[in-house]
Amino acid sequence: MTAADTLPRLDRRRFVAGLIARLPEDALVVTGLGSPSYDVFAAGDRPTNFYLWGAMGAAAPLALGLALAQPDRPVVALTGDGEHLMGIGALGTIGAKLPSNLTLVVLDNAHFGETGMQPSHTGLGTDLVAVARGFGIRDAVRVTGLAQADDLAARIKARTATTYAQVLIATDEPPRALPPRDGVANKNNFRAALGLSTF
Repeated sequence: MTAADTLPRLDRRRFVAGLIARLPEDALVVTGLGSPSYDVFAAGDRPTNFYLWGAMGAAAPLALGLALAQPDRPVVALTGDGEHLMGIGALGTIGAKLPSNLTLVVLDNAHFGETGMQPSHTGLGTDLVAVARGFGIRDAVRVTGLAQADDLAARIKARTATTYAQVLIATDEPPRALPPRDGVANKNNFRAALGLSTF
């Protein structure tokens, strides 16, 4: 049993909707594959959302590159524990760079939701907040209440430090809200929102 096992778990879609509603208009949002993409899309499609479909483990490193390339805009990676654990080594580079405009939000239900609800490492003893701090991300917090979305949004707006938030969520599966699956169109829409050429 881990410390997180005794803490309350949130309705993930409600939490994500509340967080997205509080983001500044210029925030760039990268979603990990699966449920985080569905939740962000359900909260309202924005041209500055970049939905990942098949790049497991890529949300954090993609958001890092985006934060370094767009230092004047808040960048949020919103992903799940399974996707995040697949590319956990990216935290080493994030901890070395520490862009102040980057926030990682990990929706943690302690399961691999897209492949059959097998227990993930967080359900087997891994403490993601301790892992993030071990990689040098000092502003690492565990979110267990909906009211904490206000504090998290304030950190995103302030852009004063790389922030890491492990959000403990329930294992419920709300109806899927699927963003467009056309990867080229998603990329071009996102680039256009950044004022970049499309191809």
